[in-house]
Amino acid sequence: MVKLIGMLSRFNPARVLVVGDFMLDTYTTGRVKRISPEAPVSILHVQREESLPGGAGNVALNLVSLGAKVRVIGRIGHDIAGDALKESLEKEGINTEGLVYQKGFKTPVKNRLIADAQQVLRVDFETVIPLSEEMEEEVIQALPQCLEDVQIVAISDYAKGFLTASLLRRIIDTAKMRNIPVIVDPKGDDFSKYQDVTVIKPNLSEAYAAARKAPGTSLELVAEKIFDTCQAEMLLITRSEAGMTLYHRKGGSYDFPVRSKEVKDVTGAGDTVLAMISVALANSLDIRYAAQLANIAAGIAIERLGCARVNISDMAERLLEFDIENKIFDEEHLFALQQALKGKRYTVLVLDSHHGMSTPIFRSIRKLASKDLEKKLIVYVRDDDPDAEFVSFLSSFAEVDFIVLKCESLKSLCDVIHPHQIHVMENDGRLVLLDHPSTLLSRLRNAFHQEESSV
Repeated sequence: MVKLIGMLSRFNPARVLVVGDFMLDTYTTGRVKRISPEAPVSILHVQREESLPGGAGNVALNLVSLGAKVRVIGRIGHDIAGDALKESLEKEGINTEGLVYQKGFKTPVKNRLIADAQQVLRVDFETVIPLSEEMEEEVIQALPQCLEDVQIVAISDYAKGFLTASLLRRIIDTAKMRNIPVIVDPKGDDFSKYQDVTVIKPNLSEAYAAARKAPGTSLELVAEKIFDTCQAEMLLITRSEAGMTLYHRKGGSYDFPVRSKEVKDVTGAGDTVLAMISVALANSLDIRYAAQLANIAAGIAIERLGCARVNISDMAERLLEFDIENKIFDEEHLFALQQALKGKRYTVLVLDSHHGMSTPIFRSIRKLASKDLEKKLIVYVRDDDPDAEFVSFLSSFAEVDFIVLKCESLKSLCDVIHPHQIHVMENDGRLVLLDHPSTLLSRLRNAFHQEESSV
């Protein structure tokens, strides 16, 4: 089985075009201490207010967190919310040249009132207005330039009137002519407007509605109906606490169970999935691995309040928790380890596998292991050809957070993240503390040259 965490090491900065409905998400956070004397309602004592891009804007933010280079196409109004939205996107390095101002249109605003870490009310300011013909033509004329050097198109449809059927058709057809995959997060029950997209990603209720099937109908029948309607290559149905199910139009399906510790807020989880799928496919990952990564990203997002941004470091850390084999790293998978160690201190213990498990090794591991969650223990196995059973046994230790194999891996790691301490287990069982990582690297190089000379 392919080591899923290794997929992260293949992530290069994806170039993604996000098209859809942009809005401003406002979070009004405070505490409820009493009931109003005017009516039987709670009084929210406001402590903080924050505004962030929402809708397609949240997709763009998640893409940036995953290292993507993003440009956007959408619509805003000549108002304070529109200006704030555009400014927030630009601060993240997002290309906003594709945002158009429509006269008479008010930028949608969703104000979430949060008391004691719980959302108690959402107040929406919006009017659904179709995109004007003049604006539609302006967007269509800008499409070729916006698609220049793009690897993936992510369409985020919130049914606010921007994505007309004719505009969707032009976007999808233009992208297909350039062999650019198109992924769409749909809205409504008419999926025919998404004809020929690469991946369509509805939630469960949207899938039933689009297939004109009653809830509880076999998902296979639902998938068949959706494929007949829109001819997408793949269908990814998000199923809340049941995870996700992936269908291929040519046959075959895969289930991915949800992986989250605690559900706090499902807000924006679909945006996170769309972003992760986009980045994964832009980096030529198989859709099955892309779906698994997206499922895990969504699991992280719903553990946080509001529209959460999930980054590579979050993903690496979560993947390490799922599989004991994810503790073991070599050059191919070192990128993920570097991400998981961001902001943490770590100690390195250097061992030889040919010594086998011994009392001094057990004692050293227990001595160096820390109860501090932000401090990690890395065991570096310096053999050129380490014993597989030794490494496997070592990985079963709860005190060992990570295992690094091969000299170049350690050199690369020390170049990027500086260890707090490095200890070496000598042949006689003594534990020696080195003064600097370069001392260990020098030792390893000398040992290598001695071996070369003796050959």
